Amino acid sequence: MSPPRAALSVDVEFFSHTPAYRSAAGTTTDEAVGAEGVEFLLDAFAEADASGTFFTVSEIVETHPDLVRALAVGHELGSHTHSHRHLSELSPADRRAELAESKARLEAVADTTVTGFRAPSFDFGPDHFDLLAETGYDYDSSVAPCRSIPGWYGGAYDTDRPVPASELRDGAPGSLAEVPIAVMPGLGLPLTGTWIRFFGVRYTLLGMRLLARRGIAPVLYVHPWELVDLPDVDGVPSRVYFRSGEYMRRAVRRILSTPFDFVPVAEIAETAHTAAPESAGERGGR
Repeated sequence: MSPPRAALSVDVEFFSHTPAYRSAAGTTTDEAVGAEGVEFLLDAFAEADASGTFFTVSEIVETHPDLVRALAVGHELGSHTHSHRHLSELSPADRRAELAESKARLEAVADTTVTGFRAPSFDFGPDHFDLLAETGYDYDSSVAPCRSIPGWYGGAYDTDRPVPASELRDGAPGSLAEVPIAVMPGLGLPLTGTWIRFFGVRYTLLGMRLLARRGIAPVLYVHPWELVDLPDVDGVPSRVYFRSGEYMRRAVRRILSTPFDFVPVAEIAETAHTAAPESAGERGGR
């Protein structure tokens, strides 16, 4: 029997791109905090003989083109916008530019095709699915089907597996697939991101097993800056530092050692156009 599939995706942004840093009073002289985390991840994937998806902020191309090129070798390169601004705060024209420019820049530097997208902080506007289809993407992974977390995200959607975007919003393009991130059954909180640091890697591993039993391929995500020793910046919340660095590096290796077949998110997106589950839907809209 083949092992169940999972995806370990990476939101490739530097510490300076995060909302926590941008709103802080202090600064750091190193604008590329997190680059070493990307290199660690490439090594960890290689050691585990696994493939991942790197949703990348295309601004990074300007200063680290070789790093971006390395992401497309044996892995899927996706878009995480051009500048990592929250899409709901931008005009429709600027949202389109963030999607189109990112795709064009990443494809040009890495000589590959970018078909997948993830929005910063899972935040996007009402025209999101239409803009993605119009700018040439095949799938999105910006839905966090978790309980509402005040000040963060969640509460809008309840689909727990890939579906056509048209199953989430009336009039959305059916050709576009939506691949939601993995959420703990029952508890309704994500398995990774901040939550792996809050609850520990055993929480993530349990959630992966529970989802696999339901026939759901867990889609996990981490940030490179979570894997490095962060500089002390005045105004950055303490939760950002909690269990970052060495703990997260051990956690990633532990996840990749599990009996799952780790594949790019694009492979999981291909299942969206089979029979859509009854759970697919939008709770309150965006």
